[in-house]
Amino acid sequence: MIGALLRRIAFGLVAAAMLAASAGVFVFALAFSLYALVEPEIGAAGAAATVAGTTAALIAAGAGITFIVGRPKRSDPAPPAGGVVERGLRFMREKPLVAISAAVGAGFLAVRNPKYLGAAIRSFVEGREGPAAKR
Repeated sequence: MIGALLRRIAFGLVAAAMLAASAGVFVFALAFSLYALVEPEIGAAGAAATVAGTTAALIAAGAGITFIVGRPKRSDPAPPAGGVVERGLRFMREKPLVAISAAVGAGFLAVRNPKYLGAAIRSFVEGREGPAAKR
């Protein structure tokens, strides 16, 4: 089962790398075609400046879109309610990739040294005392 999961993760990473490489080739081809389009009109230096300016504008637009979309939602922080299991389930629903990564890491840790995994689970279950409790 773990082998199948690791195989799917590896295939996903290979697919992402192939997509990134093909996107890079596509962007390079577009830049070259823009250069070839404007070079007869404004010369080599002007065409290079046009490609650089267009690239800078696209990067700025992408950064702006990423900034707007990636802005966190404004909400009042709710106090954590429920027990350890409820908090864990809520965390897995809200952040599934982080939860999967933590599970894979915990699995490797358990295989390598079970004593460390027990200590980590105990520290998570026991929690920390807040500043008011230390007085």
